[in-house]
Formats: sequence, structure tokens, C-alpha cells
Amino acid sequence: MTPRVYIAGAGPGDPELLTLKALRVIQAADVILHDNLVGEAILALAPQAMRINVGKRCGRHSSPQVEINHLLVEHAEAGRAVVRLKGGDPMIFGRATEEMQALEAHGIEYEVIPGVTAAAAAAASLGLSLTQRNVSRSVHFLTGHGAEGGVPTHDWVALTRAGGTLVFYMGREKLSGLAAHLIEAGMSPAMPAIAVENASLPGERITRSILASLPRTLRADTTDAASRGPTLIILGEAMQTAFTLPAATIMATAK
Repeated sequence: MTPRVYIAGAGPGDPELLTLKALRVIQAADVILHDNLVGEAILALAPQAMRINVGKRCGRHSSPQVEINHLLVEHAEAGRAVVRLKGGDPMIFGRATEEMQALEAHGIEYEVIPGVTAAAAAAASLGLSLTQRNVSRSVHFLTGHGAEGGVPTHDWVALTRAGGTLVFYMGREKLSGLAAHLIEAGMSPAMPAIAVENASLPGERITRSILASLPRTLRADTTDAASRGPTLIILGEAMQTAFTLPAATIMATAK
């Protein structure tokens, strides 16, 4: 049998948001190579599997990409059922292309299993659509940090003029720079801005503000950097409704 690898999305964190297909391959896996964002509640669904943490988070790499590629090939060629388990959806900021290319180079079959991306989970928690007729006709998923750990080199003017909703993944650490670039490019400092930390998890935390003050609000809100979870930054007029909802609805720190 030709070795096969599954590149699967683990969703935003809540095990109940796994797809049935992802659950099936996780429970049948011999080896799971997983990111830091994949929590213990999901990994516990595969007690039979060898678990290898190859996570990358906030620029701190526990395994270089070339090593991850090597492990995928090594275990697949040994005839093991391999799952490469990524937080959210593997095709959104997951470097899946490099892993697929490595597998193809060795003649290893693979299948990609999509997952619920964090932006969708955050929108569900907020009770706010990322798109709204006559308000936001587009959504832009953007990385919040550059390849070298700095502020990414987006076309800030084009993003500002495009309108719609902007969702920055991994944007907390560079939020001050992101806000400064957007305001300089013409975005209103009063643009509604929401940070969603640990979307879908029991420790979910939602902070609402405006673009100009959200960096300061988040700094004041969290003193222990080590305790921070993955945080999405969502900007746009579609988020304005959040400012009219009861504070208990938006500012809940746990479900």
C-alpha cells in the first residue's frame, strides 16, 4: 500500500468543532505530528498514537520546517498512519504547501482535511457576521507578523480603501505597529476593533475597543505574557454592533 499522510485541521480548539473526518483519522493514527495550538483535549482522542510536538508559535520554532518534512516522510515510508494536525485550518497560515511538496517529492500520497478556522469561531462567539450587506462585502485574512518577526509588509493603503472586515491572525504582539500603519494609511482611529483570545475554548476572552486604543487596552488587560493564548484581531464596521450589545455578552472571560 502506498504510504498516506493526512494533513488535518484541528479547528480552533473546542473538540466538538472537529470535523467527523478529522476525528476518524485522528483515532486511527499511528503517529500525530501536532502544533502547539492543538490542545490536550483533542490529542486525548488518540491514546494509541505516538505524539510529536512540532509546534511553532509567535516566531518561536520548536522544530524547523525541514525537520517536520523529514518526520512526515520518515514515518509514512515506514508504513505508519500519519496525521499532521494543525490548529484551525491547515490551508490558512499553516505552511501546508511546503509539507505537501515534500510528500510529493517522495511519492507519498496525502489528503488535506479542512478545519474550522479561528476567525469563524470568533465570529460565532461574538454573534457577529464578518460580512454584512451594505456594510462589509469582503473579509481579509492577514498575518499579524512578518517573516522575520516584525510588522508584516501589507499594502496598507489598499487594505484601508478596500473596506470590509480585516482579521489579523497572530496579531497581538505587533498590534501597535499594525494600528499605526492602518491609521497612517487612512483608516479611522475610531474603527471598531475586537480582540478574541482562545476562541471557542473555556478560557476565551473578548476585548472590544477602537483601533487607536486597542493596543493599550490589551496591554493593560494582560500582565502575564506567558499566559496569553492565540489572539485574533478583528477590525471593521461590521463589528460596530458589538458596541451596542450588553457588556456581559461581549466581555465574558469564560464560557
